[in-house]
Amino acid sequence: MEFALLMGAIVVLVAVGAVRLSTRLGLPSLLVYLAIGVALGESGLGIDFEDVELTRVLGFCALIVIIAEGGLTARWGQLRPVLGVSTTLATLGVLASSAVVGIAVYLVLDLDWRLALLYGAVLSSTDAAAVFATLRRLRLPPRLVATLEAESGMNDAPAVLLVLLLSMNPVGGGHPWWYEVLVVAYELAAGGAIGYLVGVGGRWGLRRAALPSAGLYPIAAVGLTVLAYAAGAVAHASGFLAVYVAGVVLGNARLPHRQAILGFADGLAWLAQIGLFVLLGLLASPARLGDALVPAIVTGLALVLLARPLSVLLSATPFRIGARDQAFLSWAGLRGAVPIVLATVPLSAGVEGATQLFDVVFVLVVIFTLVQGGTLAPVARVLRVTAPAEATEIHVDSAPLERMRADLLQLEVPDGSRLAGVHLDELRLPVGAAVTLVLRDGVGFVPGPDTRLKVGDSLLIVATAQVRDAAERRLRAVSRRGRLARWFYEYGDDRDD
Repeated sequence: MEFALLMGAIVVLVAVGAVRLSTRLGLPSLLVYLAIGVALGESGLGIDFEDVELTRVLGFCALIVIIAEGGLTARWGQLRPVLGVSTTLATLGVLASSAVVGIAVYLVLDLDWRLALLYGAVLSSTDAAAVFATLRRLRLPPRLVATLEAESGMNDAPAVLLVLLLSMNPVGGGHPWWYEVLVVAYELAAGGAIGYLVGVGGRWGLRRAALPSAGLYPIAAVGLTVLAYAAGAVAHASGFLAVYVAGVVLGNARLPHRQAILGFADGLAWLAQIGLFVLLGLLASPARLGDALVPAIVTGLALVLLARPLSVLLSATPFRIGARDQAFLSWAGLRGAVPIVLATVPLSAGVEGATQLFDVVFVLVVIFTLVQGGTLAPVARVLRVTAPAEATEIHVDSAPLERMRADLLQLEVPDGSRLAGVHLDELRLPVGAAVTLVLRDGVGFVPGPDTRLKVGDSLLIVATAQVRDAAERRLRAVSRRGRLARWFYEYGDDRDD
């Protein structure tokens, strides 16, 4: 166990450091994580990992966290106008992409219909982690970004259903086609409904729950998204769609400690991405990947040049999306961990040819993620879909307090405190510390020098690192002896009362 913990800690720390390196080099971080997994595997350090079923299970768990983070950070104001086109891309687009890729590889690679359609189904889903990580570094119109992010959050569900159906049932066998269509429609509709109900119920509960620690709210919020997946799976509905819908409902609610929830979900999503990509890299066998190079390039060209543009054309044209936006949507349909995870489904089901499918998808994802992810910015400029004046979203927990070397302090005015009745300017905080907000009777306001503190007030104070200790001592002194604390030789030093 100690050795496993040591290796795990080293991998996580190296992966975290690699994020900065990949950003500087302009490489998608998922490629770095996959490379770490390959380096640890049979051709590197010699770790022999071939547990396909465990990879599939852990991969699905990681996708739950990644999709939940995407839903929690999605803004309903930007999502609502693009809901129609995103939903169409995630359903009709997935079907069209699967069919086109399936036909292409059937004709070119001479595969049987079941395996050919599996190629199409596995590659039909854009990757939420790759899309979120790449697009949020670019300045693009909010509508375009929201369309791609919503599509990537929703299209996992139809893709998973298609892959499961094709892996378990041969083409032309099992139930009639209309029965399978009804099953898929039920699973998507039920998954969306379950996710909405869990989100609404969780929103109601978190608003009214008086949890003893602020750190419990992020755990509860993420737990609710996992509950949505589990409830959907138990009801034979789409758990992935339930996760995304529940995340959107919770993320757009006025929840207590909302920024802490988003920060926690972001950290979990990063951890899930690191673990997932490293695990997939471990599962890959570099000795076999050379044979998959040509089929991967052929399949990738069919996907990028035929399937994706056609699926965008069919899905976006009814919503009057312009040609330049459609071209960017076609190029920005990034594939990442999701297709590789989906490729483990037929592999674990023992489908003939599934090993080659996994290798082809792995090579395809590496090559085309490198090509597409590295060229999104210049393609956006060529197509003139950039928005250089568009403000980038700033999260509170990533505000520049670190660069300013400042801390955010919170102070309560309890019963018996001499702070009650003191005017703000009488606190005489050192230069570099200031009261920025006062919360009184549930209402926040920016105080002025003549604001008089009352019992029950909650103060937010920003203090630079150099004066934080002095500010805390001054506040303790005033709370003990009032505004004339220094006259009583009270300087707020720690003491035993």
